[in-house]
This record gives sequence, structure tokens and C-alpha cells, in this order.
Amino acid sequence: MTQNFETQKPDEYAPGPDLRSYGRRHGRRLSLRQERLWQGVLSRVAVDLAKPLELGSGEIWLEIGFGGGEHLVWQAARNPGVLLIGAEPFRDGVIKVLDRIEAEGLGNIRLHADDVRPLLRWLPAGCLTRVFILFPDPWPKKRHVKRRLVAGRLFALLFRVMAPGAELRISTDIGDYARTMLLALREHRGFVWQATGPEDWRSRGSDWPATRYEGKAIAEGRRCYFFRFRKMCP
Repeated sequence: MTQNFETQKPDEYAPGPDLRSYGRRHGRRLSLRQERLWQGVLSRVAVDLAKPLELGSGEIWLEIGFGGGEHLVWQAARNPGVLLIGAEPFRDGVIKVLDRIEAEGLGNIRLHADDVRPLLRWLPAGCLTRVFILFPDPWPKKRHVKRRLVAGRLFALLFRVMAPGAELRISTDIGDYARTMLLALREHRGFVWQATGPEDWRSRGSDWPATRYEGKAIAEGRRCYFFRFRKMCP
């Protein structure tokens, strides 16, 4: 049965400091080519939070924590009329996407190489029609659970920037995290879970490609959970 949650105002979650929700920011030293991508291509496609977002006539989608960028690039290539914004603090992942942008001539990707929360506060209200959060850092140790990104405060930020009826896709391979995600969304009450049966959260669907993190989870014997939600309409 489709889960209905009552609409809640986004300011019902009190603001607070943003705890770090990701691990390292840098990997190996950059090669000369990677340095050129970082300095050159990123300067062309980076989101500038000092300026207002130029809203065109097409849809705007956001991927939070795109990792190696497989999903972000796949969606951009198949949806040329959509502007894809990707947020990722890990430099190596950003460079992988910069490489694909240059190699494939993708002109509909913009990147925010940092924590997504300042970006969410900057985006205009109701501008996003789809948001992806795929296999976020699980922070499995009990003392680190508070650092999990997918929680009530994030949903409050998303509620403001997503248009009525906009779709939110979330996946994880950690059962405990899946449970806390659903509890947080139930508490927020601004989203409708689209599941009508178990297969709706056990499979991705044809327009939701696999990522390296899903492959790793399957190889290590973990079940993956795929959730689809809609923002409640007024």
C-alpha cells in the first residue's frame, strides 16, 4: 500500500551545526592531466554559490554524493534537456566526472565539489524535480551514527527546494540505515513513499542504473534497498 504522510512545514526541524557526513576529501596526488581537469573544466561547470541560479525552462535534478559519477553521467547523457547538479566532496570522484564531461561533451552537468547542505540552502525554493541519494556513507559505528547525512534535517532542506510532486530516490545496502531513513521520512511527513509491495524497494527499475557501490554490496552479500518518494502536493 502507498504510504501517505501528512505535510509538515520544513522549519519544524530546528537548524543546527552541520556535522561532517563524509570521509576523506582527497586521495592520491593528482597527475598533470587531472590537475588540468580540476583547474580548467571544473571552473567552467562549478556551481557558484555567490550568484543566483539561472533557471531555464527545463527540469533540474540533483544527485547528492555521486561517488564515481556513473549514475550522474548516465542520467545526463540520456536526459539532455535536464540540468543535472552533482554534489560530491571527494576530489577523485569529481575528477572522474570532469573527465567524462570533457570526453563525452556533456553540457548539462554542473558540479558542487563540497558538502551538499550549503548548496541546498542556496538553491531556490521548489526548483528541483528529482533528487538522488545513492548509497550514502553508512557510518556503521554506533558513535558515528549521528553523522549520517540522510536524516530529518536533510529532509527539511530537501522539502524546501523540491517542487510539489518531485521524486526523491534513495538507496542503501545497510538495513539499519534503511530503517532510520524510513523513520525520518515518516517523522517529516512531507513525502509519500511510492512502494506498493516488496518488489518496489528490492529492485531499481530500468531508469536507475547500477553503481560501483551496489556491485560491491552484492559481491559482499548485502541486500540493497531502493526507495522512491514523492513530495506531497499542497
